[in-house]
Amino acid sequence: MSVYEIVKNARSDKRIRTIELVENIFEDIVYLKGDRSFGDSRSIIGGIGSFEDIPITFIGIEKGNGVEDGVKRNFGMPLPEGYRKSMRLMRQAEKFRRPIITFVDTPGAYPGIDAEERGQFEAIASSLKLMASLTVPVITFVIGEGGSGGALALSVANKIYMFENAIYSILSPEGFATILWKNAALADKASEIMKITSKDLYEFGIVDEIVRERNNMPDYMQIKKLISEELSRTNFMTAENLQRERYEKFRMIGR
Repeated sequence: MSVYEIVKNARSDKRIRTIELVENIFEDIVYLKGDRSFGDSRSIIGGIGSFEDIPITFIGIEKGNGVEDGVKRNFGMPLPEGYRKSMRLMRQAEKFRRPIITFVDTPGAYPGIDAEERGQFEAIASSLKLMASLTVPVITFVIGEGGSGGALALSVANKIYMFENAIYSILSPEGFATILWKNAALADKASEIMKITSKDLYEFGIVDEIVRERNNMPDYMQIKKLISEELSRTNFMTAENLQRERYEKFRMIGR
């Protein structure tokens, strides 16, 4: 596939969704809702589960399946209450010493007036700050689209894994082309120079491992192996070492 074909495939409704991954990887799942301030954003799901008898907290962006479900979930564009819900779950995970596993699949945070009125920018900034300071292990999987700050707000992690045909970028190729050439129709050209594929980002050291795919289905054995190895690796790391590792990971980007 060309890079722009990868982009279109990453956006496709044929891609696996977060809720399917959660229910195929974890056991004893309990979904939790609400930000305890305004409401519940269905674009972000989260809760408690177990992985190999280890209690974990999972948080993920859910696009939905089909138009009706997609509308309910705002097509994976979280509102501020979604990010505040995820922060509530992160603080809970830290309190009870549970590792956090996040799943990213979003074109970006919702840019509507109502989201701005409720502090979208503050919610994203607060999530970045909180994730950087967490004293428990954080693992992120970029499973489809990883767009802009809406994706980064859930991916300040010790390890970032990326599905083979996913994308991860500061903005969409259409937005890039509009800014650079004043023409969104040149998105295919933009995507070629943006370096947003899993292979590019692995070579840059931004993602730590690529999850194999076949017909838009991930290799579940590899996913479980990656989680198992990372939980074993971080099991005896101190809070300070976990924070330092996360800090150094992101400071090294671009060097």
